[in-house]
Amino acid sequence: MKLTTSILGLTLISTVLSCNSEESSVAENTNPIELKNHSITPVLMKTMPGFSTLNTFALFSSEDTFTETPGFVFGGSADGSGLFKNNDGSFTFLVNNEDNFAVSKIKFNKNFKPVGGEYVLNSNGAGNRLCSATLVTPEIHGFGPLFLTAGESNNESQIIGLTPYDTKANNSTPRPISGFGRWCAENAVPLAKEAYANQTVVLLGDDDSGTYGGQLVMYKSTVGDLNNGKVYVIKRTDNITNERTMTENNTYPVQFVEITDAKTNTGLQNNQAAQAAQAIAFGRVEDIDYRKGAGKERELYFNVTGQDNTGSNADNSRSKYGRVYKLVLDANNPLSGQLTLVLDGDDRSGKAKQFQNVDNICVTNNYVYVQEDSNGYGDETHDAYIYQYNIATKELKVVFELDHKRNDPTNKYLSAGSNFGSWEYGALIDVSETIGIPDTFMLSIQPHSWRTDAFKGVDGGTIRPNENQGSQVILIKGLAR
Repeated sequence: MKLTTSILGLTLISTVLSCNSEESSVAENTNPIELKNHSITPVLMKTMPGFSTLNTFALFSSEDTFTETPGFVFGGSADGSGLFKNNDGSFTFLVNNEDNFAVSKIKFNKNFKPVGGEYVLNSNGAGNRLCSATLVTPEIHGFGPLFLTAGESNNESQIIGLTPYDTKANNSTPRPISGFGRWCAENAVPLAKEAYANQTVVLLGDDDSGTYGGQLVMYKSTVGDLNNGKVYVIKRTDNITNERTMTENNTYPVQFVEITDAKTNTGLQNNQAAQAAQAIAFGRVEDIDYRKGAGKERELYFNVTGQDNTGSNADNSRSKYGRVYKLVLDANNPLSGQLTLVLDGDDRSGKAKQFQNVDNICVTNNYVYVQEDSNGYGDETHDAYIYQYNIATKELKVVFELDHKRNDPTNKYLSAGSNFGSWEYGALIDVSETIGIPDTFMLSIQPHSWRTDAFKGVDGGTIRPNENQGSQVILIKGLAR
C-alpha cells in the first residue's frame, strides 16, 4: 500500500524505523531515482556468502559536504530514522544522532542525492541519548505525522515528539510526550490502525539493566491521544518474573497490568510499580516491530539485548547475549497475549549461538532482521552481524557484517581502537514504497572508533560539546521482504 498524505503542502510517504510500511507489489521506479554512491566514505559493511545479489550504496557520512548547507556536519552514532517524500519530488530523512543527543534532518533531491542538512533537535532540546525512532502517519497509524524518538540515558528519560516540518529554529526546545511516562526507552512503536479499531496502542522497550530490569511497556488510548491514556507492563499469568525461565520455542500466556499514575510518576516509581506488579524483568528490552500484511499487525517481535552476569544480573536471571521474542496480542483485547521465545542467544549451542547482544529490529511480511549491538564482554568472535530470520521456516542466516577495514594501514576509522563487536548498527528501515523501488532499505551505521575533532559538538547544543564520533547512512537494494 502506498502511504501518502498531503499536509502543509508536502506529500508524505511514510517509512519508519520499525519498517511500518505495508508490503505490496512495487513497480520498478519510473521517476529519476538513481541508486548510486554519493559519499566519499566507502560502505562500512560487507555482504556475507549466500547474499551476493544484494547491492549496497554509500549515501552520506560525517565527512561529506552537503551542497546546499556546506557548514552542516552530520553527527555520529546514526540510529532511529524515517523517510518521507515531498510534493516537489525531493525527500526528507529524519535520523537520530544517538550520542550527540540530537536529530538531523537530511534533504535528498529528486535523484535521491543528499544535498542538505540541519539539526532539528540538539542536545539542549533532547537532554538524553536518542536511540530508535518511529515515524507515525495517519495512513498507517491513524494519527500524526509525528517522529517519536526515544530518550535512553536513565530511568527519568522521556519519549520526544517532533514533526517532519520542524527546523533548526526551535532545536533547543524540549518536546517530551508525558503520557508515556518515564522509562529508559529504546523505542515507542504504535501499532497499525488496523490492529485495534478506535484505539491507539503503543509498545515501548525499556532498556534498563538496573535493579528492576527492563520492561515491555504498553500505552493505550483513544486514537491519537498521547496524553490521557493508560500505561501497562507485561507479566506472565503465572507470576514468574525471571526471564531465563523462558526457553526457546515455548509459549507463555501474558497480560499487561496497569501502572497507575505513570504519567506523573518518576522513572524510579514506575520501575518499582512494575516490580510490585510482578512484571517480567528482562535484560534490557530494546527495539520492537510488528509484522506487515493484512491481519498480521498484532504479531510483534522485540529484542532483548542482554547484560553481563554481574551486578543486578549476578544471579543469571536475565539474558546475557540477547534474545528475540514474539508476542501475539489477542484480537479483541490488547492487554492479553501469548509470548514466545523464538531465538535464544543464551543457548550457546543453539540456533542463535552467535548472538552478541542484539539491538535494533526490522520486521517485514516474511522476515525478521536482527541487528547486533556493541556490548563488549571480551569474548566476541565477529564484528556486528545482521541476521535474517525466516518467520515461516524459522531459519536464521547472517546477511551482513560490519567492515572495520582493519587491513588498511591508513585506516582513519580505527582511531580509538576497533575490537570485535565494538561497532554497531542503527536503524534498518524499509523505503521501498517511498522511493518506488522494491526491496530497498536504508541502514544507519555506528563506527564508534571513528573520532576526530572535526566532528566535535556539531549539533550546536551545549550538553555534548566534546562528542566527536562519525557515522554513516547507506542504502541496500535487493533485501527480501
